[in-house]
Amino acid sequence: MKKLRKKLKIVWEGILPSNPVLVLLLGMCATLGTTSSALGGLLMGISTGLVLICSNSVVSLIKSLVPDKVRIPVFIVVIATFVSVLQLAVNAWMPALNASLGLFIPLIVVNCILLGRAEAYASRHSLADSALDGLGSGIGFTLALTILGGMRELLGAGSIFGMRIYPEDYAMLLFVLAPGAFIALGYLIAIVNRINR
Repeated sequence: MKKLRKKLKIVWEGILPSNPVLVLLLGMCATLGTTSSALGGLLMGISTGLVLICSNSVVSLIKSLVPDKVRIPVFIVVIATFVSVLQLAVNAWMPALNASLGLFIPLIVVNCILLGRAEAYASRHSLADSALDGLGSGIGFTLALTILGGMRELLGAGSIFGMRIYPEDYAMLLFVLAPGAFIALGYLIAIVNRINR
C-alpha cells in the first residue's frame, strides 16, 4: 500500500502541484502556439506526453553509462530520436494531425519540459519511477493545453472540440489570436495558484 501511494504521488506531482505549464511555466512555445482549439491542445499534449514517457525511461536506463560531461547532449539525442519516430509515425498514419500541428511536432525536441524532467528526475531515479514521472508530467501538460485550448475555442469561436455552443456572432475573435492566448493563460495560472495555496 505504501509503495502504491508513493507511485501515485509521483504521477500526481506532474498533474497539479508541479504542472509544467501552469506552475513551472515551461513549454510556452507549444502552449501558446497549439492551443487555439481544444483538439489542438489535446493532440499536442498527447504527443509530448508520449515522448516524455519514452525519453524518461531511456534516460533512466542509460544514466550510469553516460559521463557527466556529455550528459545533456546525450539526453537531447534521446529526446530527438523519439520526436523523429513520432513525427514519422504521425506523417505516415495521421496526416490530418501532421497538418494540424505542423512545425510544432519537431519543436518538441527543444521543449524544456522534456530536458528538465530527464535532467532533474530520470537521471536520478529508477526506470519505473521515471516512466511514472513522465506519465504525470505528460498528463499535466495535456490537461493544461486542452483546458487552455478549450477556453480559447469557446470564447473565440463559440464552440468546443468543434461542437457549436453558442452562435459565432457572439464570439470574441481576440481569444483565437495570440493576445488571447496570453490572457487565457494568465487567468488559468491565477486559478491554479489559488488552488495550490
